[in-house]
Amino acid sequence: MTESSPTTRTATEWKLPPIPKVGVLCLIAMESSLFVIFVVAYLYYIGKSLNGPLPRDVLTAPILASICLLSSSGTIVLAEHAFKANEMGRFRFFWGITWLLGAVFLVLTGVEWKHLIDEGLLISTNLFGSTYYPLVGLHASHVVVGLFLLGAVFLFSATRRLDKRHLMSVEVISWYWHFVDAVWVVVFTTVYILGVY
Repeated sequence: MTESSPTTRTATEWKLPPIPKVGVLCLIAMESSLFVIFVVAYLYYIGKSLNGPLPRDVLTAPILASICLLSSSGTIVLAEHAFKANEMGRFRFFWGITWLLGAVFLVLTGVEWKHLIDEGLLISTNLFGSTYYPLVGLHASHVVVGLFLLGAVFLFSATRRLDKRHLMSVEVISWYWHFVDAVWVVVFTTVYILGVY
């Protein structure tokens, strides 16, 4: 009677996911819950202001700002692909365009706020003002953080201190930027569509 040879198993060793990626995912989850609180508060108080101005009186949808911010998700993907292909010139170009689009969005948000203040809407004016500014301002603060990160990576790249070893850093910053863009879709829908009509 012949003995059968023992079955050979290829055991795949389980590894912990990289700490930076886990950290950014945890940050995104935490920040998402924070945004949910602000969105729910905004929706709860829609139409409950006792005095004006009301959203339909002063708000206009920031279409150009939205196009800029949402387009930046496309340019950061192109930058990431260029980085993986070690095409650093193309990486810097698309990464810089991403930063520029984010900066334009932030400037247009500031222009909108100036218009609203000129129309008499302050954070203390009514319930609309006291929920609008914190929600949109919270998102704007995340854009500022994103621009700082994008700018730092661009400077490292321009001074030739960025290479393949930094791929994970580029990836997690890209994730954060996509998160900022996705949150804007929710904020836009809440404030400029549901809040006005």
